[in-house]
Amino acid sequence: MFEFWTGGEAIPIWGFVVRATIVYVYIFLIVKILGQRSMSSIDALDFIFGVVIGDILGEPLTDGSLPLGGPVSAAATIAALHLGLSYFALKAPRFRRVIEDEPIILMRHGVILYEELRKAKITLEAFMMDLRLSSASDLTEIDYAILEMNGQISVIKKSSYESVTLRDMNKNTVSKGYSTVLIEDGEIIEANVKKVGTIDWLRNEIHKQGYANPKDIFVMTIDEAGQTYISPKNISMNV
Repeated sequence: MFEFWTGGEAIPIWGFVVRATIVYVYIFLIVKILGQRSMSSIDALDFIFGVVIGDILGEPLTDGSLPLGGPVSAAATIAALHLGLSYFALKAPRFRRVIEDEPIILMRHGVILYEELRKAKITLEAFMMDLRLSSASDLTEIDYAILEMNGQISVIKKSSYESVTLRDMNKNTVSKGYSTVLIEDGEIIEANVKKVGTIDWLRNEIHKQGYANPKDIFVMTIDEAGQTYISPKNISMNV
């Protein structure tokens, strides 16, 4: 009966289904405990953790003869070590430099640092490609180029090539902030509406925009400046 956990030579199909469910929920809980990470900011340690966890828990899903208890315990140990290292790095800045790479300056004051490129094992062609991907193909505009700890190259342009902002023009503007979804797929999200107004207020707003019913709206949002956006549910492709 418990072959899905202990393993066996002829584990039934339902056993694999149960194993897959257990592993999925288990990994989900581990990720929630470790905390949210931006996919673009995953460092080498996070990558190694993901590969090891996948290897430990992946094999029992395809080989029914392997018990599940051992891999689950091993994954918990790896997760605890990873969480411990991350926590210790937050508390001990000196130790942080051991497990996290220092940013490497590849270009300073418009000059490409050849030795730093070699240190980072980046060819000139790869460096130029990353600059183009950062919308900085003109080398004369770049002040600094930095290889960050997640492997991406960030670019700081010279002040004379920075985009002009409203503040530079001595003009003030209201911050739009975060947009809140009020209607999604024709359904009013009452919890969000209560944050900015009432249902009656919402209905008046959609009537002002020319809509008779929330069902006609695919999505409606409002930002912190009070500006609303509406996308209708049914729209002609010829528009």
